[in-house]
Amino acid sequence: MIEQAGLRERKKARTRASLREHALRLFREQGYHATTVEQIAAAAEVSPSTFFRYFTTKEDVVLQDDMDTRMVEAFARQPPDLSPIAAVRAAVREAWDSFTPAEWEQIREGGRLSMQVPEIRARTMNEFARTINVIAGALASRTARAPDDLRVRVLAGAVIGIMMSICLPDNLESDEGLQSAHDWLGPKTASSIDEALALLEAGLPL
Repeated sequence: MIEQAGLRERKKARTRASLREHALRLFREQGYHATTVEQIAAAAEVSPSTFFRYFTTKEDVVLQDDMDTRMVEAFARQPPDLSPIAAVRAAVREAWDSFTPAEWEQIREGGRLSMQVPEIRARTMNEFARTINVIAGALASRTARAPDDLRVRVLAGAVIGIMMSICLPDNLESDEGLQSAHDWLGPKTASSIDEALALLEAGLPL
């Protein structure tokens, strides 16, 4: 029974990854606005209704890159004697290391689209809120607190704020800023995020 559940989860993960891979390819080849959900589904050999089981909107296929899923899974594996922030630091390093070069290229491409396409950019706040909720849930489980506990929410928001401060380009409006973010985002950003989380752990001394 457990093996069957594992097979189902792996199949779902493959389908989700295939949808995202084909979507980004089609966006690159024919443009975001010219690409339909039906075309993405057909390329991944699934129905449009299957697409919507994985992604609520076309924008979400760009924004949801599995980073939070891998972080939460890695966070759950950390030793119980680690403090919450120390566990987050270890989880970030583990999650970052789990992405292949091809996956990093997809993440960078998604990041570029999220800054260039107004519809995706407008939806990023929803994605930030969703990710804060996901991280708050993981922190709540570890600390035996409620997900809406003020301390839990503040820490989850601080973690996402750190990610944004490190990964977003200085100038969102310029091609140079977007290219800089494209070149920077990847495995090497883990050390900067870890350094920022260490400052948070130390109480953000200035």
